[in-house]
Amino acid sequence: MKNKDFNKILSLVPLDYYQKGTKTNPFQIFWHGEKLKVCLKILKQIKFSNCLEVGSASGHMISQIAKKYPKASFDAIDPYEAAVKYAQKNYPGIKFQIAEAEKLPFKDNSFDLLLCYETIEHVRNPKQAMLEMKRVLNPRGKLIMAMDSGNFAFRVIWFFWEKSFGRAWSGAHLNPYHWKDLEKLILQSKFKILERHFTHFSLEVVFVLQK
Repeated sequence: MKNKDFNKILSLVPLDYYQKGTKTNPFQIFWHGEKLKVCLKILKQIKFSNCLEVGSASGHMISQIAKKYPKASFDAIDPYEAAVKYAQKNYPGIKFQIAEAEKLPFKDNSFDLLLCYETIEHVRNPKQAMLEMKRVLNPRGKLIMAMDSGNFAFRVIWFFWEKSFGRAWSGAHLNPYHWKDLEKLILQSKFKILERHFTHFSLEVVFVLQK
């Protein structure tokens, strides 16, 4: 996909989509609230001093997690330049950078923890993104990766969501995976699956991985 087409898809989503939606939209309040709750529950089992979120958008989720772990350092990347600038302005305690998952601007083995929430379905080269995350994750580190499960119920809901409140996401799923496709990609990338959880009434899958 050409850069201009990719950037056009990114720009359809309002900069404060998550910040406003999680206060006013019942579906988003439930969806993102549950997502954060599950992530924080998993994090109780993980020791980390630094964290990278791959696909941070405007910084809503990573900012909520950073509040819970004030002693850790947090980095985040996203290719949507305007969203990154919004995040830099609103969450100065987190280091946001403009970058794609396929080319992370960090050294090998840099992070104890990686978060990749509902991002892999939006990247241009999922396999390369997986390899990059593996490269920057330290050998004892953990990657928490979440994506919609892609099951029949989700596909029906997403079809109507794109045509109503979620019009901004039309065409945004470049890789409309079923969770089994994602698991296959994970194993092909030589990650170990430590945990797999189905959340949101099985509409979302969350993997805890180690290289």
